[in-house]
Amino acid sequence: MSFLSDFRTKIAAAIAVVTVLAGTVVYAQLEGTERGVAPLASTGDFEVMGVEVDVHGDNAFDARKKGWEEAQRKAWKMLYKRTQGGETSGLPDGTLNTIVSAIIVEQEQIGPKRYIATLGVMFDRARTGSILGVGGRRLRSPPLLVLPIMWSGGSPQVFENRTEWQKAWARFRSGDSAIDYVRPYGSDSESLVLTAGQANRPSRRWWRNILDQFGAADVIIPIVRLTYEYPGGPVTGRFTARYGPDNRFIDSFALKVDRSEDIPKMMDQGIARLDNIYASALSRGILKTDKSLIIEDPFNLDELDLEDFDLDEDLAGEVGGGEDAASEAGNSATESAGEAPIAAPAAATSISLQFDTPDVGAVGRGEASVRAIPGVTSASTSSLALGGVSVMSVTYRGDISTLAQALRAQGWQVQQGAGALRISRSGQ
Repeated sequence: MSFLSDFRTKIAAAIAVVTVLAGTVVYAQLEGTERGVAPLASTGDFEVMGVEVDVHGDNAFDARKKGWEEAQRKAWKMLYKRTQGGETSGLPDGTLNTIVSAIIVEQEQIGPKRYIATLGVMFDRARTGSILGVGGRRLRSPPLLVLPIMWSGGSPQVFENRTEWQKAWARFRSGDSAIDYVRPYGSDSESLVLTAGQANRPSRRWWRNILDQFGAADVIIPIVRLTYEYPGGPVTGRFTARYGPDNRFIDSFALKVDRSEDIPKMMDQGIARLDNIYASALSRGILKTDKSLIIEDPFNLDELDLEDFDLDEDLAGEVGGGEDAASEAGNSATESAGEAPIAAPAAATSISLQFDTPDVGAVGRGEASVRAIPGVTSASTSSLALGGVSVMSVTYRGDISTLAQALRAQGWQVQQGAGALRISRSGQ
């Protein structure tokens, strides 16, 4: 008996030691300090980055002041060209001071009487939009969770360590993007849930739990694979844009730098191009929420508060109308016996319509032309690209082929796709 008692004591002690060690390992995994970079707060202002200035002044302070003013003038011309597609003579400094909300210092060198810098300028969207005429027209995606995967040295990493890929996503300013990015940074248990292996798990139940945790509707998976020629030498980055629980491919491209020190700059350029790829996929209807990730709550009629509805007047009108129509229906029963039943009205269909918008007036003319078609209940521009191709959301009572025929009758050249139309005028 004493032998069994000693054996049980040793087993209990061993289990206690293993439990303590396991707890220590888990604690170490969750409490690592070299993990995660909090993303920068992004506003909805217009952003113009990469503005280079080189000015002289009476002293260092005066040179910097003149440099910032010069950056505002250059940034306004760059923003105008980006949104309007043309050149402008600029705005007075007093007007620029009222619409510029912030100056971002990317890199600067300050001398006794000289200022050399690369700056970013942020313009207040409300005030600037009223001048450009594009303030209120923005297409914004549903919240999309970002799962940034970096392959380096033959192994993938997400939030296990602080990688340059994660740092680049953290400093990316997404306020002017069409994509609503949800950017985790690996705090607490996030690094255990958001891993590279999760991108290849199509289980909808597991993805719903993760997306609900972060308040996202779907997931995008930007991937970069780094290839080093030799330590400190040229580095090639292969960037790939994927999305959804099925890890679907959208597009890819490659960038290269001559030195390993320039990897952060390459990462920033890669994210900017990936953002354009995702925005283009959104406007073309490729990047859309997977319906299998949407959980619809059951509808219970018994839980409705019928006191909020004035049913008495509606029922009285229906009953009165029914009595008046009963005799007419009886008199015409023999006449309509051989006739076919009246077809139900066509269901409303949401159609994405792409059209050219060389200037602001083309937007209004395009919308007015589509609204004039019988059966169109709404037509509004959801993605504006002045000087390019904009996207109009159209609600139409009928099928897409009928709408295409109606547009051709108005003189449009129509190209039909899956749930979308591309229209243009002759000569465009």
